[in-house]
Amino acid sequence: MGHYIEVEKNVRLFVEDIGSGPPVIFLHGWPLNSRMFEYQFTLLSEQGYRCIGIDQRGFGKSYAPATGYGYDRLADDVKAVIDYLKLDQAYLVGFSVGGAIAVRYMARHGGYGIRKLALLGAAAPSFTQRDDFPYGMKREDADAQIAAVKKDRPQLLRDFGDKFLAKGADADVISEPFKDWLQQLGLEASAWGTVRTFESLRDEDLRADILQIKTSTTIFQGSLDTICPPELAKQQLNGIDGSTLVTFEQSGHGMLFDEPARFNKELLEFLK
Repeated sequence: MGHYIEVEKNVRLFVEDIGSGPPVIFLHGWPLNSRMFEYQFTLLSEQGYRCIGIDQRGFGKSYAPATGYGYDRLADDVKAVIDYLKLDQAYLVGFSVGGAIAVRYMARHGGYGIRKLALLGAAAPSFTQRDDFPYGMKREDADAQIAAVKKDRPQLLRDFGDKFLAKGADADVISEPFKDWLQQLGLEASAWGTVRTFESLRDEDLRADILQIKTSTTIFQGSLDTICPPELAKQQLNGIDGSTLVTFEQSGHGMLFDEPARFNKELLEFLK
């Protein structure tokens, strides 16, 4: 069932809470919401897991305040949900910017309440290139993305969706209605939350954070990902002691949609 949890005064997040058993916390990617994991919620709840999907502030059914979209505050939002639900020994699964927020959470809150971490195409340790970090999106391209959101958000979401999925001949076929569904999830977000969160994607630096993660970590990466390219996963692997890498050769950014059967198999393996 879904319910609202107050994470600070006048800000409530919508949290989906399905099933019973070991808790699995899902952090969605930009510009979607927790419903992107609905197929995993169905599978895992049938397998004896409790699935907890958090709509980040500004996205899905959560409140959309004008401020609070930096990674510190977003990580604190996760902590507030964990505290409210009294979760312990939970699995934390973060996709794209959700992976970046998970990294900040693990560093800022010392991995409180988390048993294992999964990073799915994570926007870490830096989504954008820097003088001493040649990986990821160019800053000017990130600026152009933000400008496009402000000018024509539906078209930007359509274009982003085209980059989201693989074009490989061996990837599972994605129907046009499915693509429309993904775009609709993006349109459910607030415009300002979409912009502010992408600004954090552009500006935040997690290189120091990943070095602080001591929890067992599995990195999931699509080989054809052009949004969070494989070089980022290699940096995560090098920075997180004892981490392991699972590669999806026929997947772009959305490996859970490009190769759903294999993704679900690897996710269940991670949860063992």
